[in-house]
Amino acid sequence: MVDSTLPLLLQGYAWLPDRRRRSGGAPVRTRLLGKKAIALHGPAAVRFFYDEKHIRRHEALPQPVIDTLFGRGAVHTLDGERHRVRKALFTGLLKDPSAVRDLSRQVGEELERARPAWSRKDRVVLFDALAKVLTRAVHTWAGVPLDEDALTRTSRDLIAMVDGFAAVGPRHLAARRARGRQEERLASLVEAARADAGPDGGGPGPTVFRTIAAHRNADGSPLTPRTAAVELLNVLRPTVAITWFAVFAAHALHRHPEHREPLAGDDGTEFAWAFAQEVRRFYPFAPFVGGLAAERLEWAGQTITPGTMVLLDLYGLDHDADLWPEPYRFDPSRFLAGPAPADALVPQGGGPVDGHRCPGEDVTVAVLATVARFLARLPYVVTEQDLRIPLGRIPTAPRSGFVISDVAARSEGFTDIANGA
Repeated sequence: MVDSTLPLLLQGYAWLPDRRRRSGGAPVRTRLLGKKAIALHGPAAVRFFYDEKHIRRHEALPQPVIDTLFGRGAVHTLDGERHRVRKALFTGLLKDPSAVRDLSRQVGEELERARPAWSRKDRVVLFDALAKVLTRAVHTWAGVPLDEDALTRTSRDLIAMVDGFAAVGPRHLAARRARGRQEERLASLVEAARADAGPDGGGPGPTVFRTIAAHRNADGSPLTPRTAAVELLNVLRPTVAITWFAVFAAHALHRHPEHREPLAGDDGTEFAWAFAQEVRRFYPFAPFVGGLAAERLEWAGQTITPGTMVLLDLYGLDHDADLWPEPYRFDPSRFLAGPAPADALVPQGGGPVDGHRCPGEDVTVAVLATVARFLARLPYVVTEQDLRIPLGRIPTAPRSGFVISDVAARSEGFTDIANGA
């Protein structure tokens, strides 16, 4: 089998759907980074992939991805009991409805805080501006100290970690350097907290920061300061990564202005949830996820040998015409008609919540809905710019970063959003 690493880097999100079309829908067999690989597709494949008896994550993630996106020793690299104990930490922090509401409310307050400054500028690059809003909001919510003069650098670093994980060259090197800076910053904060309050960092407290500082491994040992920093970044980084979805929401509102009124209306909460879900489904985020076959497996009449890299097609599944009628039509109403088909909406992966499913999905939807309602109520002008979204780039975004101007100094009804309504 010919290695597909270079075609993947060149084609990005289009690589796997193109290979599936050429295979007639059969599982795609290839090589990536020299390793035998097979790509699976469909709701049944989601259940198969997230069965821990089938797929293991330990040593499955390429080292460049670990060194940029997740961090060494992160929950994503664990399996079995070690993973369940560490995952419970994140489930407790990110799946609590009151915590999700608090973070969404904090984002609303930060948007309100940023709006006057935006109104005084000739132009605002929305991607950069929203990244700063989310960086400040998640640090405040998580109880992680952040000096105002460090905001821009921290925001850029958190974005760089995501932007460079699937790249080579300068973007990848920038992501590595960004991770190093932020791990060092957060490890120092953890050490200081533990020195002030004992080895448990003050014990499980009211903040994400103190809870992670106090967390213990499956064997009862505390996390090292560096590992605690890694896991703090696995709360901060994904929240700031919602920037990509938030800018896609602005793109959707620009392309489909008919959705602005229901989003901005007093009864916009339900529609905002549906709008956020459709943004996650429609726009490209993660092309696929991967793991290693734990044992000899059978799938769709094909044998998968132990150690084979198994990919689960995410982008293709979110655009499968058998699951999503007119999949390339942006239509939030598809989420107002009832629950999505089981194991069909997987922009951030799938599987059971207590497995490897992203625990931050609820946060993503709530924060994205808050940002979307804010944008729908905020008068601004979209300047002439390149709003194309290149599928060859992972992760992708509008080329221009989505530039706006003439931002209104006041936004009618926004207080409701800032208060979490």
